[in-house]
Amino acid sequence: MTILPLRTALAACAFVTLGLPQPAALAQQPQQPIIIKFSHVVANDTPKGKGAERFKELAEKATQGRVKVEVYPNSTLYKDKEELEALQLGSVQMLAPSLAKFGPLGAREFEVFDLPYIFPDKAVLKRVTEGPIGQGLFQKLEGKGIKGLAYWDNGMKVMTANRPLHKVADFRALKMRIQSSKVLDEQFRALKANPQVLAFSEVYQAMQTGVVDGSENTPSNVYTQKMHEVQSNLTVSDHGYIGYAVIVNKKFWEALPADIRSQLEAAMKQATLYANTIAQKENDDALAAIKASGKTRVYTLSEQEKAEWRRALLPVHKSMAARVGADLIEAIYKESEAAGVKMN
Repeated sequence: MTILPLRTALAACAFVTLGLPQPAALAQQPQQPIIIKFSHVVANDTPKGKGAERFKELAEKATQGRVKVEVYPNSTLYKDKEELEALQLGSVQMLAPSLAKFGPLGAREFEVFDLPYIFPDKAVLKRVTEGPIGQGLFQKLEGKGIKGLAYWDNGMKVMTANRPLHKVADFRALKMRIQSSKVLDEQFRALKANPQVLAFSEVYQAMQTGVVDGSENTPSNVYTQKMHEVQSNLTVSDHGYIGYAVIVNKKFWEALPADIRSQLEAAMKQATLYANTIAQKENDDALAAIKASGKTRVYTLSEQEKAEWRRALLPVHKSMAARVGADLIEAIYKESEAAGVKMN
């Protein structure tokens, strides 16, 4: 074995050491930002789209660039049927699916939000989403690798079709697009229509080609997806609600540094307030734009017509009680009664 002179050995060590990053140099290297891929299926200029962009802005500012939020709107990353699985697998970190999407995942209780005429007004809705009921529903997602962060409002639904929809009989035999929800399926069967499950990104073409005759949605979604261009009639019915749950991959969220997680929670709180504040105006503006386009006749139900719709649709609460939970429905009824509205 050859023994190097001490001076030569030290020089060799110095050479090797100089070739490695020193602690000070490592400290000066910029950290790679934590990436949050936020995927959703609607346009940027909707309440959810604007809420996602506001969260991106607030999150990146609060974390001083330690987090980068990449927003993918309009199903550019994942479609309706794909996104929840992608979240569970960690392929995407954040979603804001409509509340109807959790039924196929096994969290059927979320379909309570799909029940027609379950929320008499926004005040009752807020009591549900911001109180123990809403938090209890989020807890049911934990075992599926999902953490709920916030409820985002969109608004009350309208009906669209290529015929006037004023009376219950007008729905007979119509092919109506729905989200994947047994409650919505039952709703349209109660109206003697034929429900058709379709991804949101496929609805415009399905309407254009006659695969479906109509659908239900909020005015902002109808307008931004240009559905009013392929539907001749829109009925303002306020029969149902569309809202979203902002959710994250639970493992990803819990692995974040505590200070980052706290900053993101604060950003989400502010983004939620913003999204829920603008939702009504966005829908009002969209409905006005639909009317101004002259491509769709807009009709508002009379009190007598709405009463007929309620009589036809309230039995869905009872028929779906075994699926979504009779106790949950009763708890929402109690919130309505506490707000001075009696359900019947």
